[in-house]
Amino acid sequence: MNGYNRLNTHLKNLFNKRTLKICINGGFTCPNRDGTKGINGCAFCINGGSLVKGNSLLSIREQINQFISSYKGERADAYIAYFQEYTNTYAPIEILKEKYDEALNSSDKFVALDIDTRPDCINEEVVELLHSYQDKYHVFVELGLQTSNEETHKRINQNITNDDVVKAVGLLKKYNIETVIHLMVGLPGETHQDIVNTINFINKLDVEGIKIHSTYVLKGTQLEKMFLSNEYLPLSIDAYISEVVYILTHVSPKVVIHRITGDAPEDLLLVPSFAKNKKLIMNEINNLFENGNIYQGKYYKF
Repeated sequence: MNGYNRLNTHLKNLFNKRTLKICINGGFTCPNRDGTKGINGCAFCINGGSLVKGNSLLSIREQINQFISSYKGERADAYIAYFQEYTNTYAPIEILKEKYDEALNSSDKFVALDIDTRPDCINEEVVELLHSYQDKYHVFVELGLQTSNEETHKRINQNITNDDVVKAVGLLKKYNIETVIHLMVGLPGETHQDIVNTINFINKLDVEGIKIHSTYVLKGTQLEKMFLSNEYLPLSIDAYISEVVYILTHVSPKVVIHRITGDAPEDLLLVPSFAKNKKLIMNEINNLFENGNIYQGKYYKF
């Protein structure tokens, strides 16, 4: 059957209702910014983290109420509390519990907790806390791998290792927590072979989901400096689509595809221009899978 495992279908199978994520800024920082691992963050990251706008001064409950009262929020039958900004397991355990509880107790429509974090900020105590929510909520953990090339990790000042990822995934598997790996296409210095190696690495991890992001240059980032000094050239739209098709046809057929391109803020985006049009990318890729003789995992060999 043509196609790939889409997140919407996965959520319908899990909850049997229209489910939307509420993006939450929990007020966390990152070990790659506070001096523990680094001070400037990853090369692609700006001071605004993942760019959840308009809620940085609101409490977690206020952020949630603002979304629920919006047109989009009113259309949902259930919600996922998605802690998106920076590293959402990077705090004392009592602080983590306080923030997660504030979110989940803000509405009886919450069915899941989704935590975005760095693999080097996962430990047994954190995973035990996340596991404690599983009696009532589905729990996702998203890990920022981006690439399996450790030289690229250094080049983009990511300050993680593949071993960090392997250990984090192992702990999450121990507690049966659904794990999603982030990967970025078009990182500085990378070639198609890096995509091949990264997908092989992810397949061996045997995780439940992946989230694919395009690499774009935002104002105020280290990547902007690399672009302006001709150290970085972004992929063309055709090259990006080709790499995503490779990923989808080589990843395990059971993996859920949480995203096939990122959301670029137009007011901060320098290049590539196609990152302003998420629907264009999605439509191109969806058409290839719906009309061509390709499907997720067609060339999966594990």
